[in-house]
Amino acid sequence: MAEGHGNVWEGKKLTRLSPAIHPVVRVHPETGRKGLFVNPKFTIRVKDMPETQSDALLRLLYEHMTNPSFVVRYHWKPATLAFWDNRSTMHFGIYDYGGERRVMHRVTLRGDRPVGPSGVVDLQPTPAL
Repeated sequence: MAEGHGNVWEGKKLTRLSPAIHPVVRVHPETGRKGLFVNPKFTIRVKDMPETQSDALLRLLYEHMTNPSFVVRYHWKPATLAFWDNRSTMHFGIYDYGGERRVMHRVTLRGDRPVGPSGVVDLQPTPAL
């Protein structure tokens, strides 16, 4: 179970994330494009696959996702603003601002349930907080 840092979600302090099952390939609800829906911090296994094969497949997918041809490096300047769609983008913060102060405000919108290419909504609903 992934441990949070006391973030607030819908007015409640969130300290743990409950396990959920999602498709490995997700179809974006607006564009219809397929994308990988795995994350090295949260995806622990591919369902119905032996552990060694699951680990090997996830390593392959993570290597593919972080291939330099798919990576955008955002160069921050004072008063910049960035936003992305977590349904089709991975992000990773890098300490590249030296002795300067970096102020960030994160807004997370309630999303939709992940749908795979077969049209099936996620296989196991995430329990209520």
